[in-house]
Amino acid sequence: MKVTETPPAAPAPRSPVAKTGAPSGRLDKGTEGTVLNVFSHGMLIIWAVLVVMPLLWAVMSSFKTDDSILSTPWALPDKLHFENWSRAWTQAHMSDYFLNTILVVGGSLVGTLLLGSMAAYVLARFDFPGNRFIYFLFIGGMSFPIILALVPLFFVMNNMGLLNSVHGLILVYIAYSLPFTVFFLTSFFRTLPTSIAEAAMLDGASHTRTFFQVMLPMAKPGLISVGIFNFLGQWNQYMLPTVLNTEPDGKVLSQGLVELAVSQGYKGDWSGLFAGLVMAMLPVLAAYVVFQRQVVAGLTAGALK
Repeated sequence: MKVTETPPAAPAPRSPVAKTGAPSGRLDKGTEGTVLNVFSHGMLIIWAVLVVMPLLWAVMSSFKTDDSILSTPWALPDKLHFENWSRAWTQAHMSDYFLNTILVVGGSLVGTLLLGSMAAYVLARFDFPGNRFIYFLFIGGMSFPIILALVPLFFVMNNMGLLNSVHGLILVYIAYSLPFTVFFLTSFFRTLPTSIAEAAMLDGASHTRTFFQVMLPMAKPGLISVGIFNFLGQWNQYMLPTVLNTEPDGKVLSQGLVELAVSQGYKGDWSGLFAGLVMAMLPVLAAYVVFQRQVVAGLTAGALK
């Protein structure tokens, strides 16, 4: 009897499976990213409005009359009253305050960058006993509140004959800004390549020449960044000059603005007060706008190298 083998049945075709998981996941991630971008951009816009609106309002008020400032504070000026600026510059002695501030901040900024860069270079490049101890002393100076040093600092300055003097205030500003400068530049000098400095030493350059002609130009982004931060802090400094600089002829801009606000409080010269405020604000804004890219490059240079 012949047995006929039954051929195996062909496998049934598989029904296509709808691959909805991956696209659904991609859509969820895209939607989540869009919501996050909208939220972050919305917060940035709100923050920008909160920062820019008071500045624009102050500039707008400096060109208005006193009556229009009080009656229509949010309206645009009918015309530009430049006499407010001239009155604040001459009668309120803003020109004298500007000159004193430029002398003090300019001298202290140069001294801070010079001494801070030299100290930071030594701490970053040379190993010697007490290196870390000196570095942490500078770090500790950043955490010391300046208000605790005002009374002893006043008597020290008085005994040394530096009270109510431009050079005395410059020295105090330098000492006040050195801890942050050394901390910032020490980390920056550690990121610079040592091969260039070694090549300069092999060519016969001294340590001083290597620092000023080789390493200091390479640290230009860091110097600009820490210089901008020190400029902002020293330009807006009020507590130190109020305690150590009480002579009317030697007052700086922050003291002059407070004196202008007090003296004009009974006269109602609000337009002159806003003009003086904008005068004090313009150098800070100009410095940041001009050196904005250098500041960002200096802050990111250490992370990229």
